[in-house]
Amino acid sequence: MPELPEVETIANGIHARVAGRCILSVWTSGKPQTFKTPEPEITAALTNATIQSVRRVGKTIVMTLNPATKSESAPTPTEFLIHLGMTGRLLVSTPDTPIPPHTHLILTLSPAPDQTTPRELRFVDPRRFGRLSLHHPHRAQPATCNLQLATYTGPGREPLSISLADFIALFRNRRTPIKAALLNQSLLHGVGNIYADEALFLAHIRPRRQAARLTRVELTRLRAALIKVLRQAIELGGSSVSDYVDADGVRGFFQLRHKVYQRTGQPCLVCGTPIQRITLAGRSTHFCAHCQK
Repeated sequence: MPELPEVETIANGIHARVAGRCILSVWTSGKPQTFKTPEPEITAALTNATIQSVRRVGKTIVMTLNPATKSESAPTPTEFLIHLGMTGRLLVSTPDTPIPPHTHLILTLSPAPDQTTPRELRFVDPRRFGRLSLHHPHRAQPATCNLQLATYTGPGREPLSISLADFIALFRNRRTPIKAALLNQSLLHGVGNIYADEALFLAHIRPRRQAARLTRVELTRLRAALIKVLRQAIELGGSSVSDYVDADGVRGFFQLRHKVYQRTGQPCLVCGTPIQRITLAGRSTHFCAHCQK
């Protein structure tokens, strides 16, 4: 499943290619499990809307739309939420590019100033664990509130910007293993298996350690390690260990920097101890028994 760096890379790439474009038409596949909001409602909200911006919130891509017409029943702006699930991909293509199997959404976009033909934004998801839905900011808060406060904020805290005090507070009373706590999207959204393993290695913390028993020094080290790992992965376009590609269909490179993830039995790059693999919270977990205490 794409994690924070992969979703950030995709969102940034999509924003650069589609911001300011008008959605001329919308095609959907009719596969109901893909759509959390009914397809007719999505089609109505997106058709003739202008894409204001595309950003990441947790593991969700948020497309902010300015509708063609403003009314009380169609607040402005509307947000289109795209969760990639395990195998979802967003691709910007020309209309003559063959449509991949398992395509569930096609947005036909107006040409950019330097183009003569439209482009298409396609959502492809073979396993159909991805989800598409609408979020209406005005409905999230009373009308007297600032619209910015009502935009989609996701289920947890943002790991790249959370303060040290708030980070420590998240785990203060958590009796679960720290690896499981890092994967809890209601605490920190966007962190998944790859970057939890890599951050715990960099912080020298064993994944089975109870979150509540970590010292302030250890949590300070973990926060710094998590931010460092996530930022490095974003710079390298994410980790391509399965189906992940960016908006141009290009694979990431951070998998070449992995220290423990999927390196079971290989020597630790720091001390030479074979990397171990266990199952924790239902997920494969990789660590060095010597470097991580």
